[in-house]
Amino acid sequence: PRTFAMTFPPGTHAMWLRYWLGAGGINPDADVSLITIPPPQMVANMKVGKMDGFCVGEPWNARAIADGIGFTVITTQAIWCNHPEKVCAFTAEFAEKNPKTVKAVLKALHQASVFIDELGNRPEVAEIVSRPAYINCPKEIILGRLLGKYDHSDGNGEHEDKDYMRFFERGANFPWKSHGVWWLTQFRRWGMVKEPPDYTTLVNHVHRPDIYRAVAEEMGVSVPVADLKKEILFDGIAFDPEKPEEYARSFSVNNIIS
Repeated sequence: PRTFAMTFPPGTHAMWLRYWLGAGGINPDADVSLITIPPPQMVANMKVGKMDGFCVGEPWNARAIADGIGFTVITTQAIWCNHPEKVCAFTAEFAEKNPKTVKAVLKALHQASVFIDELGNRPEVAEIVSRPAYINCPKEIILGRLLGKYDHSDGNGEHEDKDYMRFFERGANFPWKSHGVWWLTQFRRWGMVKEPPDYTTLVNHVHRPDIYRAVAEEMGVSVPVADLKKEILFDGIAFDPEKPEEYARSFSVNNIIS
C-alpha cells in the first residue's frame, strides 16, 4: 500500500490527512499505511523514499517544493476554511493556582497574534522563526505561504489565497467548544474512541472560553458570544455540534464498531 506520513497519530495533521483520504473513499487504516515523522524530518524522509506523501504544517510543504521533490495536492484551509490548529493548554491545577500567569500568557499570545496578522509584519516574523533556534529554514521559503502566496508546483503557477493563515482575525484563536466536539467525532469515527464519549462533559472540561473572554474583556477586545457553531468542510458534509454521534456515524468510510 501507499505510505503517508503525519506528525502525531491523534494530532491535527493526522486528522486532516485522514479526513482527506476518507473523503476520497480511502480508509486510512485499511487501504494505506500511516507513519509518524517529526515535521523537520519530513522532507529528508521523502527524499529517501520513505513515504509517498505527507501532511505537515509549513514551511515543510514549501520546502519539499523548493527542493524539487514534491507538490501540494491540497491545503488544510481548502479542507476546512478557518480551521483550528495549535492550542495553548494548561493543567487545571496550574491554572487554578496561577490565574494571573495564565491571563498574562493569553494577553501575550493575543498581542503576538494581532502583530502577526498584519501582513506588513510577516517578513519580520519569517526572519525571526527562520533562525536555527526555531525552524531553521530559509526565510524566503517561509514567507511566501505566510503571505498567502502559493505555488503548488502543479503547473498552474503562483496564486494568492484569500484564506491565508490567520492568528486572531476571524476568531482564529477563540477556543470554540464546537471545535473540541469535532475532534472527538473524528476520534470516534476512526475507532480511537471505542464507545460514544460524553462529548459535552469532556469539551466543557477542556475548552475554557470563559477564561479567554475574561482576558479579552480586560483588554477591550471583542470576541464571539457563542461557544458552538456549525461547520461545513470541503466534502459538503454539515457538522452540527449538537449532534456529534450522528455526525461521526454519517461517514461512509469509518472504523466505528459499536
